[in-house]
Amino acid sequence: MSNTESNDTYFGPNHATIIRPNHGWHLPNFREIWAYRELLWVLASRDVRVRYKQAVLGASWALIRPLLQMLIFTLLFGKLAKIPSDGIPYAIFVFAGLLPWMLFASAVSASSASLVASSNLVSKVYFPRLILPAAAMGSAAVDFVVSLALLLLMTLWYGTSWTPGMMLAPLLVLGMMTLAMGVGTFLAALSVTYRDVAQIVPFAIQLWMFATPVIYPASFIPEQWRWALLINPMTGYTEAFRSSFLGLPINWTMLGVSIIASLALLVIGIAYFQRVEKRFADVI
Repeated sequence: MSNTESNDTYFGPNHATIIRPNHGWHLPNFREIWAYRELLWVLASRDVRVRYKQAVLGASWALIRPLLQMLIFTLLFGKLAKIPSDGIPYAIFVFAGLLPWMLFASAVSASSASLVASSNLVSKVYFPRLILPAAAMGSAAVDFVVSLALLLLMTLWYGTSWTPGMMLAPLLVLGMMTLAMGVGTFLAALSVTYRDVAQIVPFAIQLWMFATPVIYPASFIPEQWRWALLINPMTGYTEAFRSSFLGLPINWTMLGVSIIASLALLVIGIAYFQRVEKRFADVI
C-alpha cells in the first residue's frame, strides 16, 4: 500500500510519507508496523474498555460464557449422549476444550470485522491497515487469560494435578493466535468488498467448532476416519491444550500439522490483505 521514506524515524517534522499503490503480491513493511506499535496498543486497549464499559457484569462475562456452555454441553453430550471423555470428568474435559476454541473463535470474529468497524479511520487517516485486525484480537486474549485462571482452579477441584505440560500453553496460545491472525486478516480484507462475509462468519465458526474435538476427544472418531481431523488446524491445538492441562498424552504429529497449517494460512492471509489493501479506502 505504501512506500515510506524517512531519515531515522517514521515520525517527526523531518519525515514525509509518500503513499503509492503497490502491485502484485508483497510482504508487509514490518519496520513500519513496529513504528506504529503504540497505535496497536491504543486500539487494542480501546476495544477491551468498550467491550466491558457499560456491561453490568463487566469482565465476569469472560467466566460466565464458558461456564454456561460447559454446563449445557455436560448435560447434553456428557449426561444424555454419553460421549466419552478419555477417563476425565466430562465437565473439566469440555471446559479445557472450550477455552482454546473460544480464544480462536473470538479472535477470528473480531479481526474479520475490524476494517468495516473502523471505516472512518481507514478512509481518513494513514497507518498500516494490518494493525486493525491484529488489535481486534486483544479482547479475545484478555477473556482467555481470565478464563484460564478458572481452569487452573477447576483442575484442583477435580483432582487433576498441575503438570510440567502446562508450560506448553504459551506456545499453543501463540500458535492459535497465529492461525486466527491468518484467517482473520483474510476475512477482514474480503469483508470490505463483500459485506455478506459478516453474516457468513458466525455460521462458519459454529460449524467449525463441531468439526473440532471440543465436545468429544479425537479418539471418539473411528480410526479409519481420524486422518480427516488433520484437515482442521484447530484440532492439534485443542487436543494439545486439553492434554497439557489434564495430564493426557500429547499427539505431537497432530500438533505439528496444526503449526505448519497456521504458518501457511498466516502467509496466505497477510499476502491477500496486502494485495487488496490499496482498494480499502475507496471501497469501504
